[in-house]
Amino acid sequence: MTTAVVVGNPKPASRTLAAATYIARELSGREADLVLDLATLGGSLLSWDDPTVTSLVEQVGAADLVVVACPTYKATYTGLLKLFLDRFSTTGLSGVAVPLMLGAGPAHALAPELTLRPVLTEIGGTTVRGHYVLDSRHDDPAAYVEWLAKVRPTVDALAQAGALA
Repeated sequence: MTTAVVVGNPKPASRTLAAATYIARELSGREADLVLDLATLGGSLLSWDDPTVTSLVEQVGAADLVVVACPTYKATYTGLLKLFLDRFSTTGLSGVAVPLMLGAGPAHALAPELTLRPVLTEIGGTTVRGHYVLDSRHDDPAAYVEWLAKVRPTVDALAQAGALA
């Protein structure tokens, strides 16, 4: 199973990145094959013919499991993540897409389900229920336990069925 992590936090090496790599490790049982911290790509995300970005879109699209993580900005995902996701066709993702969002308070707890999950579905991903984590708990395994218990069986079943070869 190939695993990719895509992080749309404008700050490189963010708490969002730490949370996303943790989720990928927990769901796949190993480190991710590709970790993409979009903040490090800078202006190349604005160039539609940038070969590095094109290659990254192809690699993420081919991954069996993709954790897509972002902080909650104005009740939704960041423009940085939107720039990257706009590169995908409606069949651009071929694997399971996991929406993960972090935020300062509980007011936006539905953001992964209402904003990020639909776009991941639109670009071809088979999605599982999204997860919202308070920034202050990003490094607390207890913040993920219940959610992981709910989504892990779905990810495992897809893997056993051959969907995640």
